[in-house]
Amino acid sequence: MIIEGVAFPAGQHCETTTLGALLRHEGVELSEPMLFGLGEGLGFVYWDARNMDFPFLGGRTRPATITRTVADRLGLTLHIQQTASPRRAWRNVTAALDAGRPVGLQLDCYHLDYFTTRVRFGGHFVAMYGYDDTEAYLVDTAQQGGAVTTTLTSLGRARNERGPMTARNLSYTIAGRTGRLDLGDAIRAAIRSNAHVFLNPPIANLGHRGIGKAARQVPRWLDRSSDPSRDLPLAAALMERGGTGGALFRNLYRDFLAECATIVDDDNLRLGHQLYAEIAPLWTEVAHHITAAGQAGDPDHLTRASAILTELADRERHAMQILAGIRTA
Repeated sequence: MIIEGVAFPAGQHCETTTLGALLRHEGVELSEPMLFGLGEGLGFVYWDARNMDFPFLGGRTRPATITRTVADRLGLTLHIQQTASPRRAWRNVTAALDAGRPVGLQLDCYHLDYFTTRVRFGGHFVAMYGYDDTEAYLVDTAQQGGAVTTTLTSLGRARNERGPMTARNLSYTIAGRTGRLDLGDAIRAAIRSNAHVFLNPPIANLGHRGIGKAARQVPRWLDRSSDPSRDLPLAAALMERGGTGGALFRNLYRDFLAECATIVDDDNLRLGHQLYAEIAPLWTEVAHHITAAGQAGDPDHLTRASAILTELADRERHAMQILAGIRTA
């Protein structure tokens, strides 16, 4: 069973790639930055629990939040199913596919056959567009190969995994809206809402306060890790290419604001775009210093990374204060 034409070329982030593939099948064509921004995806979390080998830096909102928010903003019908039963979970997926509708899945990418670097991450997303007796046909990010396959056995393990950020056997479909969408109104509301959440975090691990906390904790990372030459470069790679901590999501948000400025005439929006264009490269510098610290065992690099993170906490707070002032239509 294969649904033809399900794709989202050059997707950078797993959830927006999955969302884009499902929406394109419904005839809704939006860029990945627009999906990320309308989904109010920009955020930050510094997470370090006792059962974790190493701290997690998240540069976005919680998994599935972008999808739920975009569906709400655009008036789409989002149908989510979740079950503890792997057999029922498979029936949920095949029923949708057999009816001609691709399915979004949240799973742990550690089990997927096509991943060359095995990292446990339960917040990964793929779009599934077909299956046969042994394989599942998926759409993943360009970095992971775009149109890929994995065995049904590995897919079942990935979907049924337990642990941090997992959502056991979660699947969802999206149906398009009827009627005209005022994208300008949706943009203004999404930017203001994202700014409000970022500026008013309920705990110190989140938003601009979370970046400040990361700045204070990063200098201790050589002592925090049992294997700095492994853990620090991996954390930096996830920040840059996986988007967990910084540059990828800041680049997406910068491009979102640039696209919005062609639709919405607002001085605060244009200034916010300029500020995030300056912010995004600083996250790449942070990742560079974290990598170098792990490779060389040199704490000076972590001191520099900490200083940049302190600056980023202030810069992002200021940028979001500007964006919070975008006018209603």
